Amino acid sequence: MASKPLTGTKVFLMLVAFFGVVIGVNVTMLKLAIATLPGTDVDSPYAAGLTYDREISAAQDQAARKWQVNAHIERRADGNAVLQVEARDAAGQPVSGLRFGGRLERPTDKRADLAVELSEAGIGIYRGNAASVVPGQWDMVIEGELRGARVFLSRNRVILN
Repeated sequence: MASKPLTGTKVFLMLVAFFGVVIGVNVTMLKLAIATLPGTDVDSPYAAGLTYDREISAAQDQAARKWQVNAHIERRADGNAVLQVEARDAAGQPVSGLRFGGRLERPTDKRADLAVELSEAGIGIYRGNAASVVPGQWDMVIEGELRGARVFLSRNRVILN
């Protein structure tokens, strides 16, 4: 069987075919990457900037109140967790009449987040229960509202055993 000689034209066509396939795959992957992940975290950076400015203003207002808010969470053996928040004003007096809410957010999986409804158990003391809290790291988010406006926000990393 006689083999055909390798000519310059064959080498040229093989190089064109090779680089054509490589460029074609790259273009396809580029189009798919742009279509599935446009590279933005938010739909409207302008709106996100306005929200950020409001958050800064709210944090400054919260700091000016000089409230002392202590939160404690304890996971029980049955998997339930008890969250207690104690709020005091700048003079050390208990703050009553607030509406506190809490969330346990899983840093690795937002689908596992749990809302905790807090009710006033005493003057300035708010308590709530969360069911089926698995052990591990959580972000404990506490928000306090007064007359429909948020007056307190805290986010802390906790480890529940």
